[in-house]
Amino acid sequence: METPVETTRERLLNVAEQRFGEGGYEGTSLRAITVAAAANIAAVNYHFGSKEALLRAAVARAMAPVNTERRRRLEQLEAGGSPRPEELIRAFVEPGLELVLRHGERGAVVARFIGRIAFDPSRRIRELYAAESDPVESRYLTALQQALPQASPDAVAFGFVNMQGLLALHQSQALAPAPAAVGTDDPGKLAENLVTFLVAAFDHGLQS
Repeated sequence: METPVETTRERLLNVAEQRFGEGGYEGTSLRAITVAAAANIAAVNYHFGSKEALLRAAVARAMAPVNTERRRRLEQLEAGGSPRPEELIRAFVEPGLELVLRHGERGAVVARFIGRIAFDPSRRIRELYAAESDPVESRYLTALQQALPQASPDAVAFGFVNMQGLLALHQSQALAPAPAAVGTDDPGKLAENLVTFLVAAFDHGLQS
C-alpha cells in the first residue's frame, strides 16, 4: 500500500509550523520556508496569498484539534453540573500537552509552534492567534470565574492569562531544562504537575 504523497500545500504548512515554532514569525523568512518545502513564492501566493495568510492557516490547522477537545471537555463538565476549578484547569491544560503525548515528534513541533505564536512579541501575530483560540478560551474564563466566586473576576482573569502563558512556555520548550524528577521529560507527568501547580495558584493565590 503506497504512502500518500504530501501536497505542496501540506508541505508548506508542515514546514511553516516547524520554522515559525523555532524562529518566530519575524525571524523566519518566506524564502526559508519555501526552500525547505521544495516550493516557491508563487506556490505560497497560490495556496495562501501571503506569509501572514500562511501563518493564519497553520495556526487554524494546529489549533483545530485543541479547540475541539477543549470544547468537548467543557461541555461535558457543564452538562454534569457546576464544574470544579480543578476540572476546568485540567480540561484546558491537557489538550495542549496531549499533542506531544499522542503524536510524538510531530506533536512536539505543533506544540512548540502554538506556544511560540501565542506569545509572539508582535501584537498583530498574537491577535491572529487569538482569533483562532479566543471563542473557547473565553468560555473557560467565564466558567472559572463562576467556579471561583470568592475571587474577583479580574483576579481570575489575571490567573487565566498566567495559566495560558505558563502552558505556552512549556509547549514552546522555552523554560530551562529541569531535573527529571520534576517531570518535564514526560508529557504525561508534566501535565499532572502543571495542573497541580495551577490548582494551588487559583485556590490560594487569587484573593478578592
